Amino acid sequence: MSHRVDVIIACHSPSRPVGRAVASVLDGNREDVRLTVVCHNVAVDKIRDVIAERHLSDVTFLHLEDGIRSASGPFEHGTAHATGEFVSILGSDDTLQPGAVREWLDLAQDTGAEVVITRLLLEGRVVHTPPARPFHRGLADPVRDRLSYRSAPLGLVSRAARERTGARLVAGAQVGGDVPYVTELWFGAKTAVQRSGPGYNIGESATDRVTYNPRPIADEFSFIHTLLDADWYRQLAADQRVAIAAKLLRIHVFGVITNRPGPSWWTEEQRGALARAAGRVVDSAPGVLDRLSIADNRVVEAIRNQDVPAETLIELAHARRRHGMPLTLVPRSLRMLFAREAPLRFMAASLLTR
Repeated sequence: MSHRVDVIIACHSPSRPVGRAVASVLDGNREDVRLTVVCHNVAVDKIRDVIAERHLSDVTFLHLEDGIRSASGPFEHGTAHATGEFVSILGSDDTLQPGAVREWLDLAQDTGAEVVITRLLLEGRVVHTPPARPFHRGLADPVRDRLSYRSAPLGLVSRAARERTGARLVAGAQVGGDVPYVTELWFGAKTAVQRSGPGYNIGESATDRVTYNPRPIADEFSFIHTLLDADWYRQLAADQRVAIAAKLLRIHVFGVITNRPGPSWWTEEQRGALARAAGRVVDSAPGVLDRLSIADNRVVEAIRNQDVPAETLIELAHARRRHGMPLTLVPRSLRMLFAREAPLRFMAASLLTR
């Protein structure tokens, strides 16, 4: 085997800066890497035309025509053709910093990790997720290091771990297809978190990312139901399910409200879909609401009671983000004041990563 890592780029339009993504791999991370570009619902020649000629001989092109606006298909298609020890996926408008792959491989070797969660940057600034223990080195603990808060499979994933766990991106998912995938990996494989060094840079040039457009809640949260229906999730320990459920509520359920601030958007159908998803998350992890803040619980109550006006629901979702206020710091159960998933320890962990 001539390479250890298969880097896979999925691209659905020549308007994306895929040439820049390719260059970041071949100019700064060529060692131990084979690069594959999956041309998704677009002719290979159209993508080849926007990649520098000097790079073309070092790129394997695959074509996938499935008519589905989902990144899961092309990334899984590329992974199916991988032969390296690890796979690494790269968005077509994202880049790897020089030396990133070598840094990941060294970390995997030093720790015995099957999965490496990359250091993530947005326009040069570090994205502080997951809020892992700042002074811990070695393999991560999915609960103690709050790995659920990293939702993207960026970095390295061993093909052996994928086969052992059966973890796959959710087929056809237009949003969130990576959440069940990475959550199964974080909780089922030996994982390390990159703390320093070159990492993965998220590009902001795309205007047509398929995950940016608001969708009906039933579509938006199909990945939540996929995750909760999985046998591996049901078999997790109680504290593990609480950790995952707390993240699903904080990031996805509450976030979807603040991302749709127009009261008229929240029809009876959308409110019903929201209530069903939130209810399933809560029911899957008994005790999770005891650990969430009073402000969070008020949002959950408003979600479950569709007689609450949409204006009030939106107002409560914004109020829970006023960090430092008593209602955002105190959990529903005072017995849980210093619980790992309660606001005080969660906020402290987030601050320590900065």
